[in-house]
Amino acid sequence: MWSLLWVFIFRRESSSGAYFAGMFRVANVEFIPEYRQAESHEFVSMATKIQHVVSNVYKMSSVARLYKHAVISDLSNNDKGGVLVHFWIVFMVPRLKSPAVCEECVGSILRDSVLTSLKNRSSVGYLLGLPVDIDSILVNAAQRSDYTSTSTGSQCVDKLYANLPGPKVPLNVYSSWGGVNCYVKLTSVPGSLIRLTVTSFLIEPSDCVSDALTVYDALLPMRGRTLHRVCEPVTAPLSLVSTSNVMLLSFRMTQGNKSFRGNFQAIAEEMCVSHIETQLKPDFTSQIYSPFHPSLLPPRCSCTWRFQTPDQALGVALKFHNYVLKPKDMKGCEHGWWKVNEMIFCGSYVGHATVFRIADHKPEVEFRCSSRTSDQPFQASHGSYNISQPCPDDHFLCSSGLCVEKRRRCDGLDDCQDESDEVFCSRPAKNCAGSSPLHPLYICNGERDCINGKDESNCTQESPCTAVKYECGSGSCILKKNARCDGVPDCPDHSDEKDCACGHPSPVKKVGSSTGAGRVVGGVNSVEGEWPWQVSLHFSGNLYCGASVLSSDWLVSAAHCFSKDRLSDPRHWSAHLGMLTQGGAKHVAEVRRIVVHEYYNPRTFDYDVALLQLKKPWPPSLDPLVQPVCLPAPSQALTQNHHCWVTGWGYRSEDDKVLPVVLQKAEVSILSQSECKKRYGPISPRMLCAGVPSGEQDACRGDSGGPLSCRAPGGGRWFLIGVVSWGAGCGRPNLPGVYTRVNKFTSWIHSHIN
Repeated sequence: MWSLLWVFIFRRESSSGAYFAGMFRVANVEFIPEYRQAESHEFVSMATKIQHVVSNVYKMSSVARLYKHAVISDLSNNDKGGVLVHFWIVFMVPRLKSPAVCEECVGSILRDSVLTSLKNRSSVGYLLGLPVDIDSILVNAAQRSDYTSTSTGSQCVDKLYANLPGPKVPLNVYSSWGGVNCYVKLTSVPGSLIRLTVTSFLIEPSDCVSDALTVYDALLPMRGRTLHRVCEPVTAPLSLVSTSNVMLLSFRMTQGNKSFRGNFQAIAEEMCVSHIETQLKPDFTSQIYSPFHPSLLPPRCSCTWRFQTPDQALGVALKFHNYVLKPKDMKGCEHGWWKVNEMIFCGSYVGHATVFRIADHKPEVEFRCSSRTSDQPFQASHGSYNISQPCPDDHFLCSSGLCVEKRRRCDGLDDCQDESDEVFCSRPAKNCAGSSPLHPLYICNGERDCINGKDESNCTQESPCTAVKYECGSGSCILKKNARCDGVPDCPDHSDEKDCACGHPSPVKKVGSSTGAGRVVGGVNSVEGEWPWQVSLHFSGNLYCGASVLSSDWLVSAAHCFSKDRLSDPRHWSAHLGMLTQGGAKHVAEVRRIVVHEYYNPRTFDYDVALLQLKKPWPPSLDPLVQPVCLPAPSQALTQNHHCWVTGWGYRSEDDKVLPVVLQKAEVSILSQSECKKRYGPISPRMLCAGVPSGEQDACRGDSGGPLSCRAPGGGRWFLIGVVSWGAGCGRPNLPGVYTRVNKFTSWIHSHIN
């Protein structure tokens, strides 16, 4: 006798909630004050009606079996009339079917259900009989914690209302006795905007991982409506403006004595139109300001200035402090859209002054905000100028719009702020025997350019400060350019020899023991302890970029390594220090926060520098295998006796598929800016080129953010001269690597790590 037993095991497929926050405008419905109270009969009645419509839309859709419910969170008014609906949609999704409820899919279902009329060409259509503005529909994926924290009945949601324009409503949040993870919903009178002012915010800087304030241009935490994020302590007042009469504040503060102090107020929408008559004298005493100045710019705003000069031969000049206008290309404007007499320009932020000239005596200048989030304010001085002769006779017109004296052209100083006065200059004569002063290029650079030593005499005497002179801790300057950490106290206060425990490696083997082609592209192995400041940055466990050690808990790298949303989260990064071969790090540290330069431009790679703070400093016992590299002074000058090397674990060729295991090194030469511009064209003053004509010594993918280290003559210390940034391929002839010029950022670096 045989028996056959079948055992069936039924196991429910695991599902998880998928949460979406959304908003749309219901037209042809009058907003009443009772809609602001979720407990009112009027709110419940309207919310129930809308909820029924939204539910029916998804119950009849392709995701009906996954749909759970919709919740109407808030009803508010706006400047277009009707009622603005904020809602949640919740799905229970088996993991195998998660693509069916993507953010775009959920939003498309709602938009596709709106029937619009082709006759009146209005954006308002009907959603199962409900008049809905299809252009107002926005759906964003959200976290479950956002849903539970903002849902009706939550104990950590406050609602505040400004019923009159002008008066400031106090807003204070404390975290003295425990962590805070709360929301504050702000609403103001119809037709107004909200200005939030942060007077102080005492938190632990953490890249918004633990402590943060996120401000939304809505009443739900919607990513597409993020106005601003504050991840650093605020000690000077900061203000920002909404684009409507609602705003949501999301506070996250961990345990400790932390606090937020500020206020908000209802303000009128600005009618920013000005008629300006410039003076005959070409001075820059009068100012124009960005809308809502000094508040941050909201994503939507506009301003128009109509100028008139006293003479048709005079045009209008705008002098910006840290902003530049350039003709618009095929891409959109990210930091301001400008229309000047039918010509379109894009604005962007830079670290120096610029002058924008309009060759018209009666121009109209229109500005529109164009950033996705709140942007920095700007201001500009304005005046008249002679259209036929923008600069005086004895001055040179820079590409930045500035006018500098002709005698300062080709003097080794970037007087134009964009190097347009220093490019394509012939090498100046030395005039060693003459009575005329030597060219600044040769004075006190550490090289004996004159046989009689005239160029290197009196180098420690105090002199008026310029960019090519060393500034001592007292604020006085000396002629010696490379005074920092050269072993000789040059400043009266000896500040040039302070903090010099850097750039002095002790290789385990003799440095010259390796043989080979001498290149990262192709590869030559380093030896242990040869580059103790070299760091390997791993993203989600894999090598992604390089970095350099600056102190026990700070590293410097390239901004483009962290330019995308997920890449900017420090929790995914780890820093491997004191490592020769991958996997053999002497110290692995988690990253506390990432500070990307505020002017970084992902299209041009300008200002391509970032700082990383480690959660745990490397122990001093790891010396000499882990050691900081020396930061150059802003006056640092490179000579032919400096030897420069690029290092990293990046690919050894452009088409290589396998990363090297051992740290690679390559000796390269620094090119002049003129040569660099011949190769690439638009090279900013914050970039430098390094390589060899054959291209065989170069950095490559995976080396980004790593160091270009140069050793001072005579076996001196190693200085971080460059950060691997970009280039045309890897190892191509006559196309050197492009590096971030570190001495342009020394002050910026010290402002953060000190």
